[in-house]
Amino acid sequence: MDADALASPLTTVALPAALGLIMFGLGLSLTPADFARVGRRPRAAVVALSCQLLVLPVIGFALALLFRLPPETAVGLMLLAASPGGTAANLYSHLFRGDVALNISLTAINSILAVATLPIVVNLSVAWFQPGELSIGLRFSKTVEVFLVVLGPVALGMLVRRLRPAFADAMDRPVRVVSVAFLTLLIGAAVAANLATLKDEVLALAGVTVAFCLLSLSVGFVVPRLLRVSRDQAIASAFEVGLHNAALAIVVAQSVLQRPEMSLPAAVYGVLMFPLAAVFGLVLTRTAPRQATAGAI
Repeated sequence: MDADALASPLTTVALPAALGLIMFGLGLSLTPADFARVGRRPRAAVVALSCQLLVLPVIGFALALLFRLPPETAVGLMLLAASPGGTAANLYSHLFRGDVALNISLTAINSILAVATLPIVVNLSVAWFQPGELSIGLRFSKTVEVFLVVLGPVALGMLVRRLRPAFADAMDRPVRVVSVAFLTLLIGAAVAANLATLKDEVLALAGVTVAFCLLSLSVGFVVPRLLRVSRDQAIASAFEVGLHNAALAIVVAQSVLQRPEMSLPAAVYGVLMFPLAAVFGLVLTRTAPRQATAGAI
């Protein structure tokens, strides 16, 4: 595949801009008190991080074997599994009454941990699937870039809310809608740019990415609930664990690994995760009254 299959401005400018806009919009709705509250209840964060760092790579590996993915796309799936929670997780958590502050905290922590965990997972995947001579190491500049994309806009949004609360309230929803639409369009363009070349693998990738997304969402919700984490934090965990930073995985595959075919699982996943997460959230909403009723009987 041509290394320029995904246009350079797409991965180096447009995707980070979309991520930054989403994080800014979420920052408009947050205050320092939200994070202090998370610190007083650390169990949910520990459980969610354990699911993210330990369980998901196992799920990704099992699915790569089950679907018999080619070596390059198998490593791409593992890259996706090792990526931190996506910014879309914060939006869905907000829409379905999750603990958004927990999502932001987990995204920040995961982004830092990914500096070590992502290279380890991908290097082990390369050794197992053997897609050719390849190794990965995130340069310090890339680490800073990821950190700033995640936290910088959030801090700016929180500052705007502190200085201009009325403006923050007015802009909160429009910024979220526009930024998510922009991100969806960009990931869709990434898929379209590669489908013509790897059209024979589209169905396999769609199947494995749907399975990975649904399993991730389910694990992220069920495990915390079994460990007696509150429902709002379990919802936050579900979307944080289930909705990965597909844009980051694409950028790493394109600019760090320079293997465009490895970005396909993340590109396909990045499009499919939006409707899947919406359905998952609606199921949680529908089942909440029944659970509450059952608990009262």
